[in-house]
Amino acid sequence: MKKIFSRPESLTNAPFSYCPGCGHGIAHRLVAESIDELGIRERTIGVAPVGCAVFAYNYFNLDMTEAPHGRPPAAATGIKRTNPDKIVFAYQGDGDIAAIGMSEIVHAANRGENITVIFINNANYGMTGGQMAPTTLLGQVTQTTPFGRDPKREGYPIKVCELLSSLEAPVYLERVAIYDPKQVLNAKRAIKKAFANQVENKGFSLVEIISNCPVDWGMTVMDSIKWVKDVFIKTFPLGIIKDKTR
Repeated sequence: MKKIFSRPESLTNAPFSYCPGCGHGIAHRLVAESIDELGIRERTIGVAPVGCAVFAYNYFNLDMTEAPHGRPPAAATGIKRTNPDKIVFAYQGDGDIAAIGMSEIVHAANRGENITVIFINNANYGMTGGQMAPTTLLGQVTQTTPFGRDPKREGYPIKVCELLSSLEAPVYLERVAIYDPKQVLNAKRAIKKAFANQVENKGFSLVEIISNCPVDWGMTVMDSIKWVKDVFIKTFPLGIIKDKTR
């Protein structure tokens, strides 16, 4: 019998600890497949954050390190500058990248560091129980916005890709989703391109992945997927925000 599907070499065989229906597992696989297809596993180093993906080092079958909350871009910068032959990526959530880590991501992007950033946006602090994040939608109910996010009180959702696109140095910024097979394939294309840009020394690349968080959203898995498609991406439109490689 012909084998047509298998676990990527860049993933371990450890079962994921993520909640049922969480998008992190899909994102991990897409990152792993991209690394395998580019043939860069032996020289890739990942930087895990504080957040739901804090245990990413258990799942990626490659060199991994841990960074304090919000600091993966700074850690990735140091690793890449001291090991320019390595492929370095940061894997971050929205609370990590857009709140405590906003300074790190902005300045790493502004310097044009030749790193790859995978940014999972699920509009809340998932690991700590579903508090409001910088990306929480207007009107969205969270543990800290029980009546919905009010722009007069909590401000507006921060669009990281659009924010970084105002800088000169970043070469590639794209927002994708993983709510159906077509979107998963498109996300894979974007992730692989972001890694290829680094291999080719083109500079800073970031892929934002819109993901569902059914447990903290208080939804069924299918309802959370529908909410991403019908509501979430109206605030965070999918597509290429900036591409200087074309």
